[in-house]
Amino acid sequence: MLYNPLFQNREAAGEELARTIRTQLNKQAVETELKPIPIVYALPRGGLPIALPVARLLDCPLKIEVAKKISHPQNEELAIGAVSASGNVIWSDNRAFRFKFYSQQKRQASLNAAIESAKSLEAQLAPACAQVNVEGATIILIDDGIATGMTIAAAATSLRKLKPAQIWLCTPVAPLKLIPWLHKWGEKVITLATPEYFLSVSNFYVEFPQLKTKEALKYLQQQSVKG
Repeated sequence: MLYNPLFQNREAAGEELARTIRTQLNKQAVETELKPIPIVYALPRGGLPIALPVARLLDCPLKIEVAKKISHPQNEELAIGAVSASGNVIWSDNRAFRFKFYSQQKRQASLNAAIESAKSLEAQLAPACAQVNVEGATIILIDDGIATGMTIAAAATSLRKLKPAQIWLCTPVAPLKLIPWLHKWGEKVITLATPEYFLSVSNFYVEFPQLKTKEALKYLQQQSVKG
């Protein structure tokens, strides 16, 4: 099946997503008579070009929450779960991934490798983030697309421990069938598109380069955060 790209690049998608999020924040402020305090969190690396326009439009801090997929011991492209840098784990609901084709020892090795990767990326990017008080704030958690939802769920689980008022899961594109499951992890789910047929996030972008860590760092440095 041929895809029709929905977005030129991550930055363009981020601009559009930013306007949608601002509208929803303003709507909530009117309905509750309480103005939400937004803090934007990106899942690096790909979430940062999306998140920067959002943080700029909302005039709020831009931070990161790192989560990595846990690869199948026999196929590293296949995710059997995801884990945050702080160790919050989400396993795939696919029972065939659990124990049938590999040992518990191999699964633990895959988990350890994912945690190590997440901690390494966090160590490189976190120094560029401002220290802010998240308690009572509305966390806007952003990725460049959601395919399985496991990494953003692991990130949301980690951020929940900071006691925000709400967590919003926000992305330009996610599968329609995944939306009900995503609502388990956030008070609000915002997407610009929810196609029924979904294979890869990259199919929905004209330009979708893989970002290096130093490029991701530049997005954080561009945002003037307020602690």
